[in-house]
Amino acid sequence: MRSLALVAVGAALLAGAPAQAETIKVKLAHAASSSHPFNKLCEMFRDDVAKRTGGKVEVQIFGDRQLGDDRQVLEATVAGTIDASLASSVLFSLVVKQPAFDALQLPFLISTYQNLGELLVSPPAMAMLAKLDAVGLKGLSFGEAGERHFLSSKGPVRKIEDFQGLKTRIVPVPLHKAIWEAVGAKPVGVAYGEVYTSMQTKVIDAVEFNISSVETENLWETAKYLSLTGHYFWPGVITYNKAKFDALPKDVQQAMIQAGHDITIAHVAYVEKAEGESAERLKQKGVQIVKFEELAQMRARMKPIIEKWSAKDPLIAQFVAEANKLEKQ
Repeated sequence: MRSLALVAVGAALLAGAPAQAETIKVKLAHAASSSHPFNKLCEMFRDDVAKRTGGKVEVQIFGDRQLGDDRQVLEATVAGTIDASLASSVLFSLVVKQPAFDALQLPFLISTYQNLGELLVSPPAMAMLAKLDAVGLKGLSFGEAGERHFLSSKGPVRKIEDFQGLKTRIVPVPLHKAIWEAVGAKPVGVAYGEVYTSMQTKVIDAVEFNISSVETENLWETAKYLSLTGHYFWPGVITYNKAKFDALPKDVQQAMIQAGHDITIAHVAYVEKAEGESAERLKQKGVQIVKFEELAQMRARMKPIIEKWSAKDPLIAQFVAEANKLEKQ
């Protein structure tokens, strides 16, 4: 009888004890390699969220195009087949029809990584993230992949005339098409994961890329001339499927929002250092890194494009004004 009583007491205590909370597992996908700056942003987000939630949330990173290329992971996030993704900002005007995101890649808008970091946490940038609610996404964070330069297999590009006729890979959006046609190149739309083979098979002659991607995608094997144009930066955006995000506990939602905001400037600083280190390694691999000599003339050709895009969306105009303010400080 005594043993039965003890069992009953134990059962009662167990019944009254709070259930152990299960770990919330989140699939976060991106298309870049594990050594790419975008993967580092995902790691920073994962670690910050885990810290803020006391390990309650486990963000699982799926990079290297395991769940699709840049566009596919964004589309899957909208559809809810994956929880979250990190995709290039340029895709948001193309895939989810948010034209304000074009502001992030207007040419020669911002000149330093420090100013970029400040710009990516500015009120216009936060307004862009908020606009994603309307298309089934929760915008959580901006990060950076690296300032873009020009890689050619045909020889060094030092002047505007050297762009003439070069078949240049772009993301097929109107903004990028306008930029490269303005300097005489021939834009060709090619998916990120197909750039290497397209260079190898001469489908394209050149690509505008960040230095770390030239290294991590092994493009230095197909082209040896890198011109430092610094025409625009390449932000990425971490987003979460809105319906799934809204179903998370409120404290977890807040932790993700705060983590996403707080890692941006630190990530941009990390990328600046990493890009410099990548450049040194590319030199050792035989890549010629040359100075582009006609930046002033190239900027002049870009001014009408900035004006045209600024008129497309009030948020673009606000973003441009914020960038101009930072550049004057």
